[in-house]
Amino acid sequence: MTEKTIVFKVGTSSLTQENGSLDRIKIARITNQLAQLHQKGYQIVLVTSGSIAAGFRRLGFDKRPTKIAEKQASAAVGQGLLIEEYTQNLMKDGIVSAQILLTQDDFADARRYQNASQALQVLLKQRAIPIINENDTIAIEEIKVGDNDTLSAQVASLLKADLLVLLTDVDGLYTANPNSDPNAKHLPEIKEITEDLFAMAAGAGSSNGTGGMTTKLQAAQIATKSGVPVFICSSKEDTALLQAVTQANRGTLFLADDHAMNQRKQWMAFYARTDAAVEVDAGAVDAMLHQGRSLLATGVKALEGDFEVGQVVEVYSQADHRLIGKGRVKLSSKDLQDQLANGRAEGVLIHRNDWVSL
Repeated sequence: MTEKTIVFKVGTSSLTQENGSLDRIKIARITNQLAQLHQKGYQIVLVTSGSIAAGFRRLGFDKRPTKIAEKQASAAVGQGLLIEEYTQNLMKDGIVSAQILLTQDDFADARRYQNASQALQVLLKQRAIPIINENDTIAIEEIKVGDNDTLSAQVASLLKADLLVLLTDVDGLYTANPNSDPNAKHLPEIKEITEDLFAMAAGAGSSNGTGGMTTKLQAAQIATKSGVPVFICSSKEDTALLQAVTQANRGTLFLADDHAMNQRKQWMAFYARTDAAVEVDAGAVDAMLHQGRSLLATGVKALEGDFEVGQVVEVYSQADHRLIGKGRVKLSSKDLQDQLANGRAEGVLIHRNDWVSL
């Protein structure tokens, strides 16, 4: 028996027919594999798209809607139908499923972030399978990008999962779009996610979903920096989920970062809402990025936005306006402005323990 935690993310294209509506056979195939893994002792979390696909025809639309309000209405109808499909399939094997609807706000608020973590831990301990989706009925910004890839990475990081599997309609990352470039080469393993990789990833995807390979790379970046390896593979094979656990099928494995962030720094880096920023000089950049030192008020050269003590702000290099990290401040913007104006800036603005480099 194993107690490894695996987060599976299933996209719209892996759940739908060609006309965009929900494919019950595909869902049955997925839940059957989840049940087999559950019986082997794995702790399973499923992040699923598909609420809009499940609901738009039931609501009277001939094809998947494009207007925000129509998408939200379709999601409101479809979410219940989607969870019912999963629940009925899993109950055949005596497995309890739990519906969890999240938005970015649930991660941005530190208290809700902890609550979500604790609730998920209880569900897994009690051998339930949490089925997670974005709350598409109210999440206006999220519904525009349809980014359950990022949501799955956030959940995997939150749980310190042993693996995140992103199932899609392509078998991993290529050097170019394999549908249009016959010379595209498959990449089986990635040790570091670079800007060149993001450039290569542009253009992959399918019409029923709203995210391509770029969002999967962004998700992989979040997860791997949090210490979670990521495997991207195709869902087309009948045993894709079973094989993905050991990467027996064709796909791309992103190795976890050796210097994984703890949960508090994960929250600061990826989820904390930042409405303000400071620009710092070259000396401060070097001290923070290469010497592991705190940011002194004297290193600040410009402020943007207002902030109070304890808030998280973004920190940019003045030379090239590059984001170098985020941190929790020990001075308000008003006090810092006053100090800078009087030429008497002193003390620590961000302590190194409240800092994360990006």
